[in-house]
Amino acid sequence: MALEQFAATSDFHCVTTWSQFDMEWQRVSFSTLAELVTPRHEVINVFYKNYDGYSTNTTLDAVMDDDTQIARTWNGASVLVEHGGSARVIIPKLYVWNGAKWLKEIIFLDRDILGFWEVRGYSNTADPWSEDRFS
Repeated sequence: MALEQFAATSDFHCVTTWSQFDMEWQRVSFSTLAELVTPRHEVINVFYKNYDGYSTNTTLDAVMDDDTQIARTWNGASVLVEHGGSARVIIPKLYVWNGAKWLKEIIFLDRDILGFWEVRGYSNTADPWSEDRFS
């Protein structure tokens, strides 16, 4: 919470074919965290672990622009526990399963490790615009 917080509006795309548009978030930019960590040159992937045992992954390239965020508030209120609070990863350009709820740990890796849904046959790229749901 000591890091600079930004207001952001983004969309939210579920693999089950629904979307919610223009969601208001108060958040820390993922790139702000990456600047603090300074990942090594060989880092190509990011692996997220949640407090409930869930995990997910993304490429580093997919999360280093301004829209990827660690959200603490949604529409002016704290992100509720049932929606992933107190901290939730939001990656508007990917399906929601890549946005870790109940965020516990972010690991920068030099290789790809499949997350919970990717191990079960979901796409490793998760692009909602091409409907890239399954591997």
